Amino acid sequence: MRWRDGRRSSNVEDRRGRRIPGGVKGGGIGIILLALVGMYFGIDPSLILNMGQNMQTTPAAGSRTAQPSAKEQQEADFISVVLADTEDVWSQVFREMGGTYKKPTLVLFTGAVRSACGLAQSAMGPFYCPGDQKVYIDLAFYDDLKNQLDSPGDFAQAYVVAHEIGHHVQKLLGISDQVHELQRKLSKKQYNKISVRLELQADCFAGVWANRDNKMRNVLEPGDIEEALNAASHIGDDRLQKQARGYVTPDSFTHGTSAQRVRWFKQGFSSGDINSCDTFGAKNL
Repeated sequence: MRWRDGRRSSNVEDRRGRRIPGGVKGGGIGIILLALVGMYFGIDPSLILNMGQNMQTTPAAGSRTAQPSAKEQQEADFISVVLADTEDVWSQVFREMGGTYKKPTLVLFTGAVRSACGLAQSAMGPFYCPGDQKVYIDLAFYDDLKNQLDSPGDFAQAYVVAHEIGHHVQKLLGISDQVHELQRKLSKKQYNKISVRLELQADCFAGVWANRDNKMRNVLEPGDIEEALNAASHIGDDRLQKQARGYVTPDSFTHGTSAQRVRWFKQGFSSGDINSCDTFGAKNL
């Protein structure tokens, strides 16, 4: 991805090296659950993060951890450029729709972080909190993306950011609020099916961003889209469940299968049109 000459966003909040008051201590089933949940991108933190508020805390040994490495600084710089690109693309899309895009803040953190959705550990992976309209990322996740999820490449990293920003777009359009309202009215099985459509739409929005960003700045290099598709294929519910426990339970899917995630990213990328991302109206996902 050609990113080094791109604009840097001013909407990055760097909390790296900070310890949250009291620190975090947890173990057993709670941490296992968080680790499993962390394998999924775009999780609705309001469903999980409050678990962390019930964890015991221990005094933090100092207010800061080690300074970021050169590698981490480059990753932060890269994310700032990707965030700026999402700002430019979605500002254009909202203007076309007669609206105004409200830019979110992206928070970089180390280990654990407090958000309007509660307390989160880095094991949960990147997430969007609708309560404060911020995206949270621990850069250590990108090592897991490469080494544990077999999804290397800078555009795979960009896809992660674009997916989370897709959830912000859903928030601004009122889509996510409507979906979350259904949680109190539907069974867990029924709500999971709606959640899948929400996540696949965020994948489609990520594809729309990739299409338009390339037209704006000619950022794509050979193999970039393949990197994004590879990442999407490695984070499907079916593949992750098979990897984690050896079998698959379709009724528990919340993000969609690998094939579905790839399909909807490609749908958004091929069209560049937000209107092509109506996963809720689609008969077949």
